[in-house]
Amino acid sequence: MMLQLKKVTKQFTLHHQHGIQLNVLNNVDMSISAGECVVLDGPSGMGKSTLLKLIYANYRVTSGEIEVRQADGSLLELTKADPRELIRMRRDSVGYVSQFLRIIPRVSALDVVAEPLLEDAEGDIDAILEAREQASALLTRLRIQEKLWELPPATFSGGEQQRINIARNMIKHKSILLLDEPTASLDEENSQTVIDLIYEAINRGTAVVGIFHDSNVANAVATRHIDVMQFRK
Repeated sequence: MMLQLKKVTKQFTLHHQHGIQLNVLNNVDMSISAGECVVLDGPSGMGKSTLLKLIYANYRVTSGEIEVRQADGSLLELTKADPRELIRMRRDSVGYVSQFLRIIPRVSALDVVAEPLLEDAEGDIDAILEAREQASALLTRLRIQEKLWELPPATFSGGEQQRINIARNMIKHKSILLLDEPTASLDEENSQTVIDLIYEAINRGTAVVGIFHDSNVANAVATRHIDVMQFRK
């Protein structure tokens, strides 16, 4: 087991509407193993992205437990984790490709992609060169022109920024990978490359949880589907 949710409930309090409680997810029970790609199905607004953010600990659960298998093999219970443990989890164990790239001013696209590996390089010149080489290979694979590599992604198109986002968050192999509509801004050719990258992650034993706007992409990568509508009751 790489990821397990037990009786997870999430409510939001709408303070600007007199403290109304909005129930988003109720009693989510879900277990995901290594080498699975679980696709979350359901209409927009049903809590799919919220579920990913709970697993990544961007949101805290209202009740319930979430356990993640970390890179060192240990289990981390997110509702009891302190901030340092969550930072370490995100750095080493759980990757998250969101719908939007967090723009880093004045940092080149190459270094934006390489950064997760550079964090581990600790000044080692060979490790730094290897990180940049891996970033170059991934940028090439995702069809980002070499002339753009030294430019900051803030100047790129939406589709180019999403490919940078994918490269940055998939360059470091992690035990769990969360995908929130990674191909939404991509053409068919680049979508196929992302499918190939997901296959490779699955074959390495990564547990993948994804949301996909394109049913063809979802069906291509899914080993299992879960309808989030069952958690709205």
